[in-house]
Amino acid sequence: MHLSFKRIVILMFVCFSFTPLLSYTQESNTINSENENLFQKIENTVEQTEAEVDYSDIMEQLNYFLKHPININKSCKEDLNKLMILNDIQLTNLFEHIEKNGKLISLYELQSIDGFDSKTIENILPYICINNEEIRHFSLKEMLKNSENLLLIRSQQVLEKQIGYNKLDTTQNSNSSYLGSPYTLYTKYRFNYYQNIRFGITAEKDAGEEFFKGTQKKGFDFYSAHLYLKDFGLIKSLAFGDFQAQFGQGLTLWNGQAFGKTSDGTGIKKNGQGLSPYTSASDNLFLRGIGTTIGIKKIDFSVLFSSKKIDANITEVDSFDNNKVTVVSTLQQSGDHSTASTLNDKDAISETSIGGNICYNNKNLAFGFTVLKNKYSASIMPELKPYNQYSFSGKENIVLGFDYQYVYKNINLFGEISQSKNKAYALITGALVCLDPKVSISILYRNYDKKFQSVYSSSFGENTTNTNEKGVYTGLVLKPIPSLSINAYMDRIRFPWLKFNVDEPSLKNEYALEINWKPSKKREMTWKYNQSQKKMNNPENDEITTLCSTVLKQNFRYQISYQVSPSIFFKNRVEIVRYKLVENLPEKGYLIYHDILYKKLNNPFSFSMRYALFDCNTYNARIYAFENDVLFAYAVPAYSNKGTRVYLNLHYRLNKMIDFWLRFSQTQYHNIKTIGSGLTQINGNTKTEIKAQCMLTF
Repeated sequence: MHLSFKRIVILMFVCFSFTPLLSYTQESNTINSENENLFQKIENTVEQTEAEVDYSDIMEQLNYFLKHPININKSCKEDLNKLMILNDIQLTNLFEHIEKNGKLISLYELQSIDGFDSKTIENILPYICINNEEIRHFSLKEMLKNSENLLLIRSQQVLEKQIGYNKLDTTQNSNSSYLGSPYTLYTKYRFNYYQNIRFGITAEKDAGEEFFKGTQKKGFDFYSAHLYLKDFGLIKSLAFGDFQAQFGQGLTLWNGQAFGKTSDGTGIKKNGQGLSPYTSASDNLFLRGIGTTIGIKKIDFSVLFSSKKIDANITEVDSFDNNKVTVVSTLQQSGDHSTASTLNDKDAISETSIGGNICYNNKNLAFGFTVLKNKYSASIMPELKPYNQYSFSGKENIVLGFDYQYVYKNINLFGEISQSKNKAYALITGALVCLDPKVSISILYRNYDKKFQSVYSSSFGENTTNTNEKGVYTGLVLKPIPSLSINAYMDRIRFPWLKFNVDEPSLKNEYALEINWKPSKKREMTWKYNQSQKKMNNPENDEITTLCSTVLKQNFRYQISYQVSPSIFFKNRVEIVRYKLVENLPEKGYLIYHDILYKKLNNPFSFSMRYALFDCNTYNARIYAFENDVLFAYAVPAYSNKGTRVYLNLHYRLNKMIDFWLRFSQTQYHNIKTIGSGLTQINGNTKTEIKAQCMLTF
């Protein structure tokens, strides 16, 4: 890295320290960034998991509430939980206020409710309203009049030619190239009547997959459909087709995506939505069948049945039974079927799931029991390695779980305990405590046995699966003045058994501190420091008996956002990372970017853009940063090597029914001559991607 940390820090202050002085000073409405809280959660999760995650269903849901705000006087806990803004203490205080004082006359009343600080109110205001005249009639005429129909088509492509799209010659193996074209195609249709009746179809073709020819005669590689009914008498929810099930803290049953640790020291508790329609395009993170929830007074009964084909790595087939798959090594989640080998894994085996949940929900107390049985058409037998010898194997698994939560004044207790078929346990329990309107703390303990096995678990934790982990998390939130918030957490974790790339039991310590200062409605600054220390195998040491090495990683971030006019919004960030494997020299990196957002009231045209400089001398020193994208999409690229990156995101509203988006992004590297590896390799130092989207709403 050519710039020293000292020079970067100096550059940071030169570039950004005085920019707020240029801010627009006259009174005007702040440019809305309604989903900024969600964007931060996505960025943190991608950075921790380093996996491709799909939160389009959550983004779609929040966009719906922007257009159709929740009537807070008639809302329930389940509705407000979908916003992922309020915790259980705040929700309890809200409902108690309404019960004691009657319906809210004005949203300004939120300021008088305990726990509703200015930041919380600012975050939730775009999604709520007061409408005491709301009347719904479930007639065909009413549904046709007040329903919302949405049709969306999106296509994207990398413009530079990748090696995988070269034509094969007779000497090459069929897996040495992609089967189809380099563009991605995504389309969906949605029907929505006040979220009481929802119907949708989703279809997607990934880059490299064939389309209406060859191996994909039916067009798209992935199809999904759902019909969802909500609040019809005793039927609280009824799901047909593809759906998700989320209960408790996610130990026993949690489909779909979940967020990891965030800077919010009290954002550790999950709030399951029960049964909900599946609207994303991830090929395997859902259930396919039927599920329903029946509500009788304070008790909800949920049952579900699912049967679907899933991708898996085939290791054995029965040649005497039409080559029936008998053994697979791993279940696949990528959904990519662009080569002969990945296509061979498609729908390799079937999965049948039967489960249910019974939940008691009182004013301050809730608890529930969950059971899930998964059965596969073939035996799952992972390739045996020291770190995975306790992973699930066989054709059948059963998981039982009990979850609870209790709110007493300003204390929220919650947890879940689960047991898999092999008698192994997993436990998570925690508490959120509001000591004062200005001080909140949290503590969470989890103990996931190394033998615990659950395919559909996604609870709080460090590992991608809830196994082989013991840890204590403590968080702190301070709000000494309305414009200032301080968030901090400490997480101490022990892994009793081996992990991938960690050939010994190990420890990890992680610390984070974030300071957020918003001196005005048009200015906001954030300082964030994160440090983690863990064990890893040293790739430079070939001795089997050598213990793992300690890895220390440090991140420092400074970000400033400010509004320079009623229609123009700027955001700047500087981030520095230091990665040190004890025996090796430190690996360093930095990222500097400038964002511009233009959005003028009653103007059909808006845009966002970024110019970024980065120098991360190794992949270990990479930096993740969230990028604005077309509606319902997002990008969180990893900045590594040395270069520049730009993107331009355009939006034009032709009329009330038709919207167009166009996105251009390009990364130019200064220190490498090829990008990527394998089939994705580009012979050059530039990677350009273009994305187009059209949406019809009627």
